[in-house]
Amino acid sequence: MHTVEETIDVAVPVSTAYNQWTQFKSFPRFASVVTKVEQLRPNLTHWVIRLGPVRRDFVAEIVEQVPDSHVVWRSMDRTSRHRGEVTFRATAPDRTSITVRLRVEPKGVRGRLAHASGVTRRVLRAELGHFKDFIEGLGQECGTWRGVIRGGHVQPSEPAPPRSRVAHWPVG
Repeated sequence: MHTVEETIDVAVPVSTAYNQWTQFKSFPRFASVVTKVEQLRPNLTHWVIRLGPVRRDFVAEIVEQVPDSHVVWRSMDRTSRHRGEVTFRATAPDRTSITVRLRVEPKGVRGRLAHASGVTRRVLRAELGHFKDFIEGLGQECGTWRGVIRGGHVQPSEPAPPRSRVAHWPVG
Protein backbone atom coordinates (compact mmCIF):
# COMPACT_ATOMS: atom_id res chain seq x y z
CA MET A 1 0.00 0.00 0.00
CA HIS A 2 1.11 3.54 -0.73
CA THR A 3 0.28 6.47 1.54
CA VAL A 4 -0.81 9.92 0.39
CA GLU A 5 -1.39 12.74 2.89
CA GLU A 6 -2.68 16.27 2.44
CA THR A 7 -3.60 19.01 4.93
CA ILE A 8 -5.70 22.14 4.51
CA ASP A 9 -6.80 24.91 6.87
CA VAL A 10 -10.39 26.09 6.77
CA ALA A 11 -11.88 29.23 8.31
CA VAL A 12 -14.65 27.55 10.32
CA PRO A 13 -14.74 26.08 13.84
CA VAL A 14 -13.68 22.45 14.22
CA SER A 15 -17.23 21.30 14.97
CA THR A 16 -18.51 22.91 11.76
CA ALA A 17 -15.78 21.28 9.64
CA TYR A 18 -16.31 17.89 11.27
CA ASN A 19 -20.11 18.06 11.09
CA GLN A 20 -20.05 18.92 7.37
CA TRP A 21 -17.43 16.32 6.51
CA THR A 22 -19.53 13.57 8.10
CA GLN A 23 -22.54 14.48 5.94
CA PHE A 24 -21.30 11.97 3.39
CA LYS A 25 -24.33 12.34 1.10
CA SER A 26 -23.30 15.96 0.49
CA PHE A 27 -19.88 15.06 -0.99
CA PRO A 28 -21.16 15.28 -4.60
CA ARG A 29 -21.99 18.95 -3.92
CA PHE A 30 -18.29 19.84 -3.62
CA ALA A 31 -16.18 16.81 -4.62
CA SER A 32 -15.72 16.70 -8.38
CA VAL A 33 -14.91 12.97 -8.48
CA VAL A 34 -17.75 11.82 -6.19
CA THR A 35 -21.01 11.28 -8.05
CA LYS A 36 -23.05 9.58 -5.31
CA VAL A 37 -22.81 8.51 -1.68
CA GLU A 38 -25.41 6.39 0.05
CA GLN A 39 -25.37 5.98 3.83
CA LEU A 40 -26.28 2.31 4.30
CA ARG A 41 -25.85 2.32 8.09
CA PRO A 42 -24.11 4.71 10.49
CA ASN A 43 -20.86 2.82 9.91
CA LEU A 44 -21.32 1.79 6.25
CA THR A 45 -21.39 3.92 3.08
CA HIS A 46 -21.57 3.16 -0.63
CA TRP A 47 -19.55 5.52 -2.87
CA VAL A 48 -19.61 6.06 -6.63
CA ILE A 49 -16.63 7.99 -8.01
CA ARG A 50 -15.65 8.97 -11.52
CA LEU A 51 -12.32 10.31 -12.71
CA GLY A 52 -12.38 10.88 -16.44
CA PRO A 53 -13.57 7.69 -18.10
CA VAL A 54 -12.90 5.57 -15.00
CA ARG A 55 -15.90 4.82 -12.77
CA ARG A 56 -15.56 2.97 -9.49
CA ASP A 57 -17.96 2.13 -6.74
CA PHE A 58 -17.10 0.71 -3.37
CA VAL A 59 -18.48 0.17 0.09
CA ALA A 60 -16.56 1.76 2.95
CA GLU A 61 -16.77 0.76 6.58
CA ILE A 62 -16.21 3.48 9.17
CA VAL A 63 -13.96 1.77 11.67
CA GLU A 64 -13.60 4.65 14.09
CA GLN A 65 -15.31 8.02 14.38
CA VAL A 66 -15.04 10.54 17.22
CA PRO A 67 -16.76 13.95 16.92
CA ASP A 68 -14.44 16.90 16.27
CA SER A 69 -11.45 14.55 16.19
CA HIS A 70 -11.29 11.96 13.41
CA VAL A 71 -12.91 9.44 11.08
CA VAL A 72 -11.12 6.23 10.04
CA TRP A 73 -12.47 4.01 7.26
CA ARG A 74 -11.54 1.10 5.01
CA SER A 75 -12.93 -0.06 1.72
CA MET A 76 -14.71 -3.39 1.76
CA ASP A 77 -14.27 -4.22 -1.94
CA ARG A 78 -11.38 -6.09 -3.49
CA THR A 79 -11.33 -3.86 -6.59
CA SER A 80 -10.81 -0.57 -4.73
CA ARG A 81 -8.64 -1.40 -1.72
CA HIS A 82 -7.79 1.56 0.43
CA ARG A 83 -7.87 2.84 3.99
CA GLY A 84 -8.26 6.41 5.05
CA GLU A 85 -8.24 8.74 7.97
CA VAL A 86 -9.32 12.35 8.28
CA THR A 87 -8.38 14.32 11.39
CA PHE A 88 -9.69 17.67 12.57
CA ARG A 89 -7.64 19.99 14.77
CA ALA A 90 -8.76 23.39 16.00
CA THR A 91 -6.03 25.96 15.34
CA ALA A 92 -8.13 28.91 16.60
CA PRO A 93 -11.77 29.28 17.67
CA ASP A 94 -12.79 29.82 14.03
CA ARG A 95 -10.09 27.83 12.19
CA THR A 96 -9.53 24.12 11.66
CA SER A 97 -6.69 22.09 10.20
CA ILE A 98 -7.94 19.03 8.29
CA THR A 99 -5.55 16.23 7.36
CA VAL A 100 -6.53 13.35 5.11
CA ARG A 101 -4.30 10.30 4.89
CA LEU A 102 -5.06 7.61 2.30
CA ARG A 103 -3.38 4.25 2.05
CA VAL A 104 -4.05 2.91 -1.42
CA GLU A 105 -3.23 -0.47 -2.89
CA PRO A 106 -2.91 0.18 -6.63
CA LYS A 107 -4.56 -2.56 -8.70
CA GLY A 108 -3.57 -3.36 -12.25
CA VAL A 109 -1.69 -1.23 -14.73
CA ARG A 110 -4.07 1.76 -14.37
CA GLY A 111 -3.70 1.79 -10.61
CA ARG A 112 0.10 1.63 -10.72
CA LEU A 113 0.23 4.37 -13.38
CA ALA A 114 -2.12 6.60 -11.37
CA HIS A 115 0.05 6.21 -8.29
CA ALA A 116 3.33 6.71 -10.16
CA SER A 117 2.05 9.87 -11.85
CA GLY A 118 0.78 11.39 -8.58
CA VAL A 119 -2.87 11.46 -9.67
CA THR A 120 -4.13 10.38 -6.24
CA ARG A 121 -2.24 13.18 -4.48
CA ARG A 122 -3.40 15.82 -6.97
CA VAL A 123 -7.03 14.69 -6.75
CA LEU A 124 -6.92 14.65 -2.94
CA ARG A 125 -5.41 18.15 -2.82
CA ALA A 126 -8.01 19.49 -5.27
CA GLU A 127 -10.92 17.89 -3.43
CA LEU A 128 -9.75 19.33 -0.09
CA GLY A 129 -9.68 22.73 -1.78
CA HIS A 130 -13.24 22.19 -2.97
CA PHE A 131 -14.30 21.27 0.58
CA LYS A 132 -12.64 24.44 1.89
CA ASP A 133 -14.49 26.61 -0.64
CA PHE A 134 -17.76 24.79 0.09
CA ILE A 135 -17.72 24.99 3.90
CA GLU A 136 -16.34 28.53 4.04
CA GLY A 137 -18.97 29.60 1.52
CA LEU A 138 -21.74 28.08 3.63
CA GLY A 139 -20.25 29.25 6.92
CA GLN A 140 -22.12 26.48 8.73
CA GLU A 141 -22.75 22.78 8.30
CA CYS A 142 -25.86 21.46 6.58
CA GLY A 143 -26.35 18.61 9.08
CA THR A 144 -24.81 16.77 12.00
CA TRP A 145 -24.33 13.32 13.39
CA ARG A 146 -22.36 13.25 16.62
CA GLY A 147 -22.23 9.51 17.21
CA VAL A 148 -19.09 7.58 18.07
CA ILE A 149 -17.92 4.47 16.24
CA ARG A 150 -15.25 2.16 17.65
CA GLY A 151 -14.18 -1.08 16.02
CA GLY A 152 -16.88 -0.58 13.39
CA HIS A 153 -19.63 -0.49 16.05
CA VAL A 154 -21.77 2.54 16.91
CA GLN A 155 -21.26 3.60 20.55
CA PRO A 156 -23.15 5.99 22.79
CA SER A 157 -21.88 9.57 22.32
CA GLU A 158 -18.90 10.52 24.44
CA PRO A 159 -16.31 13.29 24.52
CA ALA A 160 -13.30 12.95 22.23
CA PRO A 161 -10.37 11.08 23.82
CA PRO A 162 -6.95 12.72 24.18
CA ARG A 163 -5.11 12.55 20.83
CA SER A 164 -2.47 10.21 22.26
CA ARG A 165 -5.11 7.47 22.64
CA VAL A 166 -6.40 7.60 19.07
CA ALA A 167 -5.68 4.45 17.04
CA HIS A 168 -4.87 5.67 13.54
CA TRP A 169 -4.62 2.55 11.41
CA PRO A 170 -6.81 -0.37 12.41
CA VAL A 171 -5.53 -3.84 11.71
CA GLY A 172 -7.47 -6.01 9.29
